[in-house]
Amino acid sequence: MFKYKSEKELLIEERNNRRSLEAEHNTLVVPSTIAFVKMAEAGSIDDITATENITVFSGWQAGVKYEVNALRRYEGKLYRCIQAHTSQQDWTPENTSSLWKLAGDPAEEYPLWSQPIGAMDAYSIGDKVTFDEKHYVSEVDSNVWTPDTYGWRVA
Repeated sequence: MFKYKSEKELLIEERNNRRSLEAEHNTLVVPSTIAFVKMAEAGSIDDITATENITVFSGWQAGVKYEVNALRRYEGKLYRCIQAHTSQQDWTPENTSSLWKLAGDPAEEYPLWSQPIGAMDAYSIGDKVTFDEKHYVSEVDSNVWTPDTYGWRVA
């Protein structure tokens, strides 16, 4: 037999479904994001690939103890800590080259090419890179080849 649900019951059901989906999403995405950040900070993922995924990194903040190799976003760029320290308001990454180095700028048109580690970071058609001081554009999807071998054209 069909039971009619009130608007309130439907809204409650919808909210519970949304919460369930969000919880499921968090159990899958959050651990993989943490693993990605830890691998990037350990050097298992190169700075170019890390920069391509800049949104997964926390933003720089004052009053935080940073360890060597910590990666943080600051004003749209990714920075790597090169000296352990506790940050101060006027020690921003862009102004303290003794504490931070630029790991990557996603706005750079032709970033340095880096060897993809799998399908998730392979280059797509139209991706631009610099390799051996030349600019290249990928002509194939899932491109894992070096620009001087296959699937790229000189820009």
